[in-house]
Amino acid sequence: MKIHRKTIKDSVSVTGKGLHSGQPVELTLHPGTEGIWFRCGSERVLANTENITDTTRCTRLGGISTIEHVMSALAGMGVTDVEVESTYPEMPGMDGSAKPYIDMILGAGLEALGEEERPDLYRRIFFQEDEIKIAISKGEGIWRFDYISGDRWPGTQSYEMNGLDSYANEVAPARTFALLEEIGQITSMGLGLGLDEESCLVLGPDGYKNAARFPEEPARHKLLDLMGDLALAGVPASALNVVSERSGHRTNVAAADMLRRALLTSPS
Repeated sequence: MKIHRKTIKDSVSVTGKGLHSGQPVELTLHPGTEGIWFRCGSERVLANTENITDTTRCTRLGGISTIEHVMSALAGMGVTDVEVESTYPEMPGMDGSAKPYIDMILGAGLEALGEEERPDLYRRIFFQEDEIKIAISKGEGIWRFDYISGDRWPGTQSYEMNGLDSYANEVAPARTFALLEEIGQITSMGLGLGLDEESCLVLGPDGYKNAARFPEEPARHKLLDLMGDLALAGVPASALNVVSERSGHRTNVAAADMLRRALLTSPS
């Protein structure tokens, strides 16, 4: 597998509130050459599945929370090497999507770091747990997510991305969402405090309670999260075909670890 390594040309910063904590945070992306690293204070941790410490309503890397939107934006733009520095150990929620991070990357500019040869994915990865399924194979960046809520509206939503060229406009703007009946529980747990009615799509019992950006925005956002979590395996999103049904952060990370381990045992 030939990897086209890429970083950003200049450092770029943004300020916001931690997605769950609501705490003020400044996030800076720096050019890098050693993979994707997250840094807060004295902690510096490599973005891979071995360093994930929690997957409860977000993906936590070491002591740094909610990395999935940043990771998704980096994956969608093909960035393989960058330093992500924050003043608080949680990524800002911004508008609830990955689009602000895309804007940061584009504003900083991209720089090629050359090519690197890595083992190919020689077999299909299939993760299943009850009704949750994730299938991963060598491919061309075709990603699909089936969001299924059963008898509760919206029932089944699906979105398929045919190549990374459409990621920035068709996937990155999709916002995080919550079921109307869960909001009280979420806020009582001290979560989602960095979001509001503009940055969180609310799903009522028979329709959206605020304006959606896409008809199937939840399915698109679940795909966004999936891409960010699977990027922890260190494989470019453009080199994979992925189909997922009902998965969340915990199962995404489990599938990413299966993928990472499969590459470690691939024939050279």
